[in-house]
Parts: sequence; structure tokens; C-alpha cells
Amino acid sequence: MRYAMCIRKQHLVHARTCVYNVNYHLVWSVKYRHPLLTTKIEERLKEICHDIAKDKDFILHKIEVGEQDHVHVFVSGHPKISPSYMAKMLKGISARKLFVEYP
Repeated sequence: MRYAMCIRKQHLVHARTCVYNVNYHLVWSVKYRHPLLTTKIEERLKEICHDIAKDKDFILHKIEVGEQDHVHVFVSGHPKISPSYMAKMLKGISARKLFVEYP
């Protein structure tokens, strides 16, 4: 067993000689900070982001929409997964799906 890595129930990642718990607080805003994230869109955004996190092997702890124009996301994952990759996946996939559903 070389470098066996897996996510445990405690949100800890184990490697051969160490244990990781890497958490990030990501924030992004809607273009020009328009208040577009209404209740219906906000709920759908949360569902989409949870699905993306499951598919991409990182943990989405909490997602909050502030004043309908920006999003706070609390995520954790393996140290090999960069926060920019997590943000890119969450923003890109969710934006494409929301544009299709709410033109």
C-alpha cells in the first residue's frame, strides 16, 4: 500500500505518514454585484454545488448567499486539490446549469 488516501467520516485525509484537515473559505460575487440570487435560484445553487462537491471528491461544509449578490462557500479536501480548482468547478458548472434553467 503506497500512498493510500481516503476521506474519513471526521473529514480527515490520511496519507502514509500524516493526517490532513485542509479547509477553505471561498467567496465569489455575481457580475457587477447585481442582486440576482433570489430564494428559488439560491436553493437550486445549493443543490448544484453539493452535487459538484460529491463528484469532484471534496467536501462542501456550508454555502451561504449574502445580500443576494455574493456567495460564501466553506469547503475542505485533499491537499492535492487546490482552492482555485474547487472555485473553478463550483462557479463554472453551477453558472452553466443556472443559465440554462433561468435564462
